[in-house]
Amino acid sequence: MEVNKIIYASQVIEFVTVANEYVATIERVAETSAREALRKLQKILPLLYLKATLLPKTELVLDDELETYVTELDYNVLHQKWLQLLHEHDVFYEVFNPAIQFGDEKVTAGISEHLIDIYQDLRNFLVSYSIGNEGLMNDALYECNLHFEDFWGQQLVNVLRAIHMLVYSEIDFTEANNNTTIQPGKGNPKWLDKFWGTDEEDENV
Repeated sequence: MEVNKIIYASQVIEFVTVANEYVATIERVAETSAREALRKLQKILPLLYLKATLLPKTELVLDDELETYVTELDYNVLHQKWLQLLHEHDVFYEVFNPAIQFGDEKVTAGISEHLIDIYQDLRNFLVSYSIGNEGLMNDALYECNLHFEDFWGQQLVNVLRAIHMLVYSEIDFTEANNNTTIQPGKGNPKWLDKFWGTDEEDENV
């Protein structure tokens, strides 16, 4: 199939639409409550997964690697904003981890980290796709497919389970201190000091 027929296929356009909605939701974290944000993600994530599975396959056509547009600063800022939104409810137990699937060890993960991992891949794809160069659009699609299969598809199904639990829980997200600044060091809420490894009580034991 010709490149232009692939990159403008209806499945790709539908995926781009849903991916844009996901990216916008992640970036507008400060404009909504925790419960509203989680309910929206509960609807977007399954649709995003479905649309990703329907993407047509393609092959690389360019020699150069694609640029990345999400910087480390971008990642960290959004990560911290989502941490602040979810507070101690950010942490969940991973059910499936290939590294420990035959052991008894429990592995914890962060909803915020999973969400921003997915965001990073989708944002990079969308920027490359929006440039309008067909070779670039094709290779961005190839890379998005590859990363979905190898990485963010698994991240998505893992975090959806945690989001489902929070959406149907009776947790009052407003009980947390919304004025707390998230940063490494002491003086944060206890849950956050434990996250950074700077819990004073632990150090004095």
